[in-house]
Parts: sequence; C-alpha cells; structure tokens
Amino acid sequence: MSVVVPARDEEATVEGVVAPLVDELIPAGLVDEVLVVDGGSRDRTAQLAARAGARVLHLPPAAHGHPLTGKGGALWWAQQQATGDLLVFLDADVLPSRAATATALLTPLLLDPTVQFVKAAFDRPLTVDGVLRHGSGGRVTELLARPLLNAWWPALAGFVQPLSGELAARRDLLVRLPFATGYGLEIAMLIDVLNLIGLDAMAQNDIGERHHRHHSDAALGQMSAQVLGAALDRRPSGPHSERFVQFSRSDDGFATHTTEIRVAALPPASSLAQERAS
Repeated sequence: MSVVVPARDEEATVEGVVAPLVDELIPAGLVDEVLVVDGGSRDRTAQLAARAGARVLHLPPAAHGHPLTGKGGALWWAQQQATGDLLVFLDADVLPSRAATATALLTPLLLDPTVQFVKAAFDRPLTVDGVLRHGSGGRVTELLARPLLNAWWPALAGFVQPLSGELAARRDLLVRLPFATGYGLEIAMLIDVLNLIGLDAMAQNDIGERHHRHHSDAALGQMSAQVLGAALDRRPSGPHSERFVQFSRSDDGFATHTTEIRVAALPPASSLAQERAS
C-alpha cells in the first residue's frame, strides 16, 4: 500500500503530515511507502519530507508526451510510480496530521473487496474575525459543488466532502481514470468514478475535523470556475433533480437535511394583456 502526498511550498506542514505515516504505519505493516511529490517547491518542502522518511519524487514538466501541472498532474504521475495495489492520497497542507486518517480511508477497501473508492468525510471549521465556527468552511463546496451534484448527479449527493482531495482507491481503478488538472480534479474524479464503477463500489469514511487554509474571494472565484468547467464537461442530458441534500454534524456522525428546490417563473407582464384580450 502506498500513501501519496502532493506538495508545493508546504514546509510549514509537510513534515508533520509525513512523520506519523512513516513512524506508525510502515512499522505496523499497513503501508509500504510514503511518497511526497514535490511540484517545484521554492522552500524546504522536499528536504523536510525526506527527513521525515518519505520517498520524495520531483515532478517532471511532462511525462508520456503530456504536460504535468498542478495536483492532477502530480497524482496522475505519482500513481504510476507507486508500488502499492491500494493508494491513499493525502493533502500536505491540512491539520491535524494523524496516521489514523490514512487508516480510516484504507479500512473500507480492506474489509470489503467490492469497495474500490473511498472519500474522506470531515468537518471543516472556518475562522471569522478570530472566532472558530464549526461546520462553516468549504464555501465552494456548499455554494457550487453540492448544488451541482444534487442537480445533475443526485447519486453523489450523499458525499459530505465532494471536493476533498483525501481519498483511497484501488490501483486498477485509478489507472482507468482521466485526471483533470487544477481545481476541477476532485469533482471530475468523483463523477468519473460513479460512471465507471457505480455507487455501490464507492464509500466514504468520517475522519473527524480538518483545518485548511482559507482563500480570498478572488481565489475562490477562480476555483469555482474550474469546478464548474469540469462539471459542465460531464453534464448529463435530461432534467435535473429538485432534491437538495445538506449535512450537519450530529452525535452519530453526519445528519442529512433534504429540501425540495423548485424554481418557478412568472410570465412576462406584457403577456397578461394579450391573454385577457384573447
């Protein structure tokens, strides 16, 4: 089994992500290798990852005639370099860093041979004016990705964090997938996996709480445009669903809240006179 961590200029967190994986999971025999794919860092990301025990791969500009850019390029190339039949993808910039995250993602694959793909589910707190608000993060998820999936791919509406980059999958599935570049990677992969293997072979596991850096509105706008572009490239034909599912943390995990979304339209006022005249 291989853990792959794409990283670029993540010297503040990468060592804390790698060390628990190397120190706990490799001696236990659960993981064979931890790979950090350095995407041209200008800081000490590669050195610190190596010091923590990772095998560091330096992302080439191109491979097999294809340019390698961003996280999608890093993961597409890394899954060809990894040796494991099961792969875990983890982010280099999230906290807290625990070996249990990888274990939680691997568990459904190990327990059920029919499961091929496991997505991380978690809470993402948002700090506003110095106040930590639980369950308030992931603005692109809540305002764009979740409405898109509910409308066009309602089978995926049950995934708590559709844009999470943290997941586990079987190698023989990953090698059959295209890898979108940019911020469209996660939603594209989720849709492509559904189309390829169906919902029954997909799972998610609750890993608790994850803290990400929060971006500016301008950056979120660019992120949203890429997510939208990936979804539009895969948009199915036919009417969209009017059922909308959202989530909140409960004592038993995540509670779902379902709303019927119906968008009606009133006729142009000018047509009323014509109707009365007729």
